[in-house]
Amino acid sequence: MSDEITPFRIDISQDQLDDLRSRLAAARFPAPLPGDDWDTGAPVGWLRELAEYWRTEYDWRAAEAELNRYPQFTTEIEGQRIHFLHIRSEEPGAVPLLLTHGWPGSVVEFLDIIGPLTDPRAHGGDPADAFHLVIPSLPGFGFSGPVSEPGWSRARIGRVWAELMRRLGYERYGVQGGDIGGAVSPEVARHAPDRVIGVHVNGGPNLPPPSAADDLDELTELERDRVRRIQAFMREEFGYISIQSTRPQALAYGLVDSPVGQLAWIMDKFREWTHPRNVDPDKIIDRDRLLTNVMVYWLTGTAGSAAYVGYGHTGEWGSTPVNSGVPTGVIAFAHDVCIRRYCEPSNTITRWTDVDHGGHFAALEEPEMLVADVREFFRDLR
Repeated sequence: MSDEITPFRIDISQDQLDDLRSRLAAARFPAPLPGDDWDTGAPVGWLRELAEYWRTEYDWRAAEAELNRYPQFTTEIEGQRIHFLHIRSEEPGAVPLLLTHGWPGSVVEFLDIIGPLTDPRAHGGDPADAFHLVIPSLPGFGFSGPVSEPGWSRARIGRVWAELMRRLGYERYGVQGGDIGGAVSPEVARHAPDRVIGVHVNGGPNLPPPSAADDLDELTELERDRVRRIQAFMREEFGYISIQSTRPQALAYGLVDSPVGQLAWIMDKFREWTHPRNVDPDKIIDRDRLLTNVMVYWLTGTAGSAAYVGYGHTGEWGSTPVNSGVPTGVIAFAHDVCIRRYCEPSNTITRWTDVDHGGHFAALEEPEMLVADVREFFRDLR
């Protein structure tokens, strides 16, 4: 197995961008369903306007340049190409930190926190809180895609991430993530407990078990609300997991061929998981940032492999992994549904913060609060 690490730069051809604009110009939109609201998916009126903005005003070249400001690389681990950003801080005491995104996210999620984490001195922080950052694309996602073999469980990804950090020469490091990244980050610690100094997650390292619904009398009002929202999710939103975990290829044909289809599929989740839920997602997160995230999926054609990796191992969610013993910090924003008592058996929780605002996409929605919590959690672990 080669440990070679190769410099990488995003360089999308103009032909691809012209093709995208042509497809957007010729897009067929469905007739609105009664009410044309978010209950049945992205509203036609709203999505049509966003698609037109994408075609006429969005500037991929500016986004590409922003991404390319940061050193990027690829390496092959266990037969899979892994793409990652690697930004070293100039502060002498900086600690390595591995950031892992989720679905339907990408490395784009972290663009607003790279500066504050690597250069706190320039962002009103303490230089002693500086981090070197390693930000990989999940296998099958974006420039780490597609995948060519099965078995990309969260445990395997954790093992691969530990190997990536070894290749980079990091003996001690922290990990952080949300969504899939929140499940993968503890797995890095389970694979390399002697190297990972701390695990920080937004949204929780695992979800409450189905039996939580039987424990309502023992739960706090906040915890009962989270259980009820999980139940509502299973009734009203679980369809996308059912499709992605069973027929990702069937779904991929539509998403990799239609930019409007890819846009609608991702925007539906950004609307459901940002906070407050009744506000359109582009009123919470900058629409150019939202479109850059969609572009990563569109330009790489990885809707299918991202779905396959992201939810092809849903059976793992009900398991109780071994506790690594590594200190773990959690910040739970208003949209999140994690409950501490159900996380403690498999994680050594040393810090837990509940927040009454903010949604699932913490680095995009609440970057300052996320950065502050990460800094504080790792301060005593350095």
